[in-house]
Amino acid sequence: MNCFFAQIEQQDNLFWRNRPVAVTNGKQGTTIITSSYEARSYGIKTGMRLKEARQLCPELIQAPSRPNRYVEISTNIMAAMEGITPDLEVYSVDEAFLDVTHCQSLLGTPFEIGQLVKKTVSEVSGLTCSVGISGDKTTAKYAAKLNKPDGLTVIEPWHAEAILAPLHVTELSGINKGTAAFLAKYGVVHCGDMKHIPISIPAQRFGNLGRRLWLMAQGKDPDVVQRNVKAPKTIGHGKVMPPQTKDLTTILTYLQHMSEKVAARLRKHNFKASYFFIGLKTEQGWLQIKVKLSQATDDGQILFTQCRQFTMKHWQGQGVWQVQVTALNPDSEQQTDLFAENDNKQQREKLNIAIDEINQRYGEFAVAPSRLLDRSVMPNVIAPSWKPTGHRKTI
Repeated sequence: MNCFFAQIEQQDNLFWRNRPVAVTNGKQGTTIITSSYEARSYGIKTGMRLKEARQLCPELIQAPSRPNRYVEISTNIMAAMEGITPDLEVYSVDEAFLDVTHCQSLLGTPFEIGQLVKKTVSEVSGLTCSVGISGDKTTAKYAAKLNKPDGLTVIEPWHAEAILAPLHVTELSGINKGTAAFLAKYGVVHCGDMKHIPISIPAQRFGNLGRRLWLMAQGKDPDVVQRNVKAPKTIGHGKVMPPQTKDLTTILTYLQHMSEKVAARLRKHNFKASYFFIGLKTEQGWLQIKVKLSQATDDGQILFTQCRQFTMKHWQGQGVWQVQVTALNPDSEQQTDLFAENDNKQQREKLNIAIDEINQRYGEFAVAPSRLLDRSVMPNVIAPSWKPTGHRKTI
């Protein structure tokens, strides 16, 4: 997708169309998540401070991010892509790989398939996208970058190696500056240099990823479209605090905030967990603990009780910079204790269900523990592992 978040904001706000727009994480956000092409023409980039951006473009419009809206549109787009081919890998909230090998005879030439993708995205969302087509994922991803915005680029597989050869290796997805520095030691600066070293060199350093990198640079990425979504290993929330926070009430408020967010996400996806990570980041490093509960839970009250006990036992008044609460190995299949007292547990479960229904209708924390009236502003973000279906559709 082209400037996905900014494009949605311009579409939903008539007077923002064709004007420079920068999306930030909430109203108080100071860093730009993405910006419209009108803003980029002034030199505004992702990661730039809003104050600096306004010096380049005084009329810049700040748009607080709306993750739920972006996820809604992305979900519709991904569902429409499955109508083109079931072999779909959702790479991120605004990007996907489609393998059309098994339906190419039905859909036409590569260029016609690309046009179909662009037409489908437009019909479903009203937005533009850029499409890259080739014989492997890495080359197709590179092709999609060549003619933004609203582009369509085909790199025939038999031309891929020659087209990639003069490119710096960091032009390829998955090769960062650190990896490039390692490759440069062996004379690999451009993609065409890769075939002059044995595959064993990157393989010895990076394992299977190294073997893939060696082939990627030659237009032969062996990675196939991944259709299956793996179960999450963790569900967690963390929050940076004002530096050197030493007020116990404030620290506990942050911990309860994180506890309730983790618990709500566990319940949303029918998960419970027995193991939790609780941490306070201080100047000397992390104060941390892994807690094992006798029974798996999705209750924020139980989780916060553990956080409070941990803080009272291990925190000695030093300044805290960050808190973290994470459910480890969440599972949808939990064995219950036949001899446990279940009356209070059932009441808590009914209460949590009611609270979740209210919050889903009227907004997050419309109903919450009274301590959280004093919580800090924490705009939600789209999780890196976001997927349009199942447990990873999380904000």
